[in-house]
Amino acid sequence: MPETFDQSIERENTCSVKYDARKAVFGREDVIPLWVADMDFPAPEAVTRALQERARHPVYGYTLFPESLYQSVIDWFERRHGWSPERDWIMMAPGVVPSLHATALAFAGDGEGVIIQPPVYPPFFSAIRKTGRTVIENPLERLDGRYQMNLEHLEACAARDDAKVLLLCSPHNPVGRVWTEDELRAVLAIARQHNLVVLSDEIHCDLTYPDKPAHHMLARLAEERDALITAVAPTKTFNMPGLGLSALVVRDAKRRQALKEVFDSLHMNQCHPFSIAGFEAGYRHGDEWLDRLMSYLRSNRDFVIDYIRRELPAIRVTEPEGTYLLWLDCRAMDMSDAELKQFFVQRARVGMNPGITFGEPGSGFMRMNIGCSRRVLEAALEQIRQAMETNQ
Repeated sequence: MPETFDQSIERENTCSVKYDARKAVFGREDVIPLWVADMDFPAPEAVTRALQERARHPVYGYTLFPESLYQSVIDWFERRHGWSPERDWIMMAPGVVPSLHATALAFAGDGEGVIIQPPVYPPFFSAIRKTGRTVIENPLERLDGRYQMNLEHLEACAARDDAKVLLLCSPHNPVGRVWTEDELRAVLAIARQHNLVVLSDEIHCDLTYPDKPAHHMLARLAEERDALITAVAPTKTFNMPGLGLSALVVRDAKRRQALKEVFDSLHMNQCHPFSIAGFEAGYRHGDEWLDRLMSYLRSNRDFVIDYIRRELPAIRVTEPEGTYLLWLDCRAMDMSDAELKQFFVQRARVGMNPGITFGEPGSGFMRMNIGCSRRVLEAALEQIRQAMETNQ
């Protein structure tokens, strides 16, 4: 039912970062917001019903994680990804970004190195720097408009004496790559050889397009001895990131304990009852909704890419294999990063994420969120087209 995703939902004045922070972020409130990675679509009805049912009980006290919550994780990944994590491997966490920080703290010492692959989600950088660790960059390579890992350089990074952790983004935000089985096996082999702990951020694992390669859970390819942490959550999948609950799947008990000690030291082991209700409802009842979502996002993706190639020749874009994010190559516009942001905000009145915030390899790029109705995308693209015409 595409009308589920075509409808317009008023999000202003709901404390929405995407809408209500436009003035603070862009300096004006009238930009079309295609930036922060949440969607404008209503969550599955099952999620809303679960939240309403829990709200009917008028006491919202300290809350335990029920066994049914863990089972919902196991069932979802068996059903959707052919991966069967065991109950004892799963620990709940207050979000994927806190898990990046916890991993850096638990497995790298002060000043030691954590490898990332820019251009990459900005908290990958901040999780390292804010914990007093050292960023080691293994930049992705862009060949014929498509990104790939530089595995030879990754091995050189891993061979450094101070390298302790690799933060892997799979599928990759912002470039939209779904890594192949061969690429992932190569990453595991390098990590194994150099005793790296790998945190695989797979929060976008469900958001892969039906006409593109399937996502491979890194843990499904790993050996028992591999030092692997898998971060997952239903929050991106079912558009409920404000609920803020995630799961870490860690096979080794000592590594689970190391992470637990970090979370305990910060008193970050609590969760509110609505997070639990929404989390479990999504994983138990969200299959059909997700399939319809990916069909709608595929249509949006194809529409935007076709429009850009026809009407905006100064921008180049490659079809993403996963996520609802498009990585726009604007280098042919011959602007600095500051000028590029100024052009889209002040001239086109479209708010996107500047590529430079994803690391130096993102200079000259912009990230566009297509998780919205077609009408919103049509308006944004038309405003960009008109701005480019008047800018010539």
